[in-house]
Amino acid sequence: MIEARHLRVLRAVATTGSFSAAARALGCTQPAVSQQMKALEGSAGTPLLIRTGREMRLTQAGEVLVRHASGILAGLTAAEEEIAAIAGLRAGRVRLVSFPSGSSTLVPTALAALRAAHPGTQVSLVEAEPPRSVEMLREGDCDVALAFRYGGAAEREGEWDDLIVRPLLSDRLVGLVPEGHRLAEAGSVTIRDLAEEPWIAGCPRCRRQLVEVCEEAGFTPRIDFATDDYPAVIGLVGAGLGVAVLPELALESVRPKGTRTVTVEPPVAREIVALTLPDLSQVPTVAATLEQLTLAASR
Repeated sequence: MIEARHLRVLRAVATTGSFSAAARALGCTQPAVSQQMKALEGSAGTPLLIRTGREMRLTQAGEVLVRHASGILAGLTAAEEEIAAIAGLRAGRVRLVSFPSGSSTLVPTALAALRAAHPGTQVSLVEAEPPRSVEMLREGDCDVALAFRYGGAAEREGEWDDLIVRPLLSDRLVGLVPEGHRLAEAGSVTIRDLAEEPWIAGCPRCRRQLVEVCEEAGFTPRIDFATDDYPAVIGLVGAGLGVAVLPELALESVRPKGTRTVTVEPPVAREIVALTLPDLSQVPTVAATLEQLTLAASR
């Protein structure tokens, strides 16, 4: 196998004309130069240098190798400089996928801080709800996934065991009812209090959680409308078409016109996390993104 260090020595010998001069140029000993040239000729399977008096002359094979060595070494140097920039967070990229309410709350704060600290880092963002976002991470379509899950379901145990999980916050569900609703002024309600109401449901995972919580309370919710768009959920509730339970994070960036929020007891919350693959967790841009998401959640 031809090694880059051997190519550097060959180029130095070709440039200076001797082993001793090449050794001085490279800051090493003449025996070291001679040893590396023997190793290179062994890898090439043919002589590369011919001694003519006190000088070394390239064979035809040596000339070919020196001609290619310049491009190879230039490319390697460029690669080393680019890798050093990535390692030092002067460059690099991170691909982030997030669910919508995370995109409008946690992500802007985290990415603004990341850009301020490391201006050379490039970030791309796409939206997807779990479990699709987690599938994208495992399939190599993103580097960090902002995701959530609800506790208590045995079938979901171990679903992230192969990933690095960075807990961010516990996002409690709150009730949303129209203004003028019989429970609009209530300090808190139970899910059972809403058993006879028409429901507006959210994303598939949230919908499944709603059904589970209601069934534990002894009833099956009548879901009249379902949408992945939280502002649409709020609009439908505000129009008096039903009630809903939403994560607090979903209400943070939306003005819930025509609605009132009520505390739901006993409390139900979803776990908000940032996920990445074990090998990716050591990449500087990924580690910095995870850190900024953690800081954004703490605020």
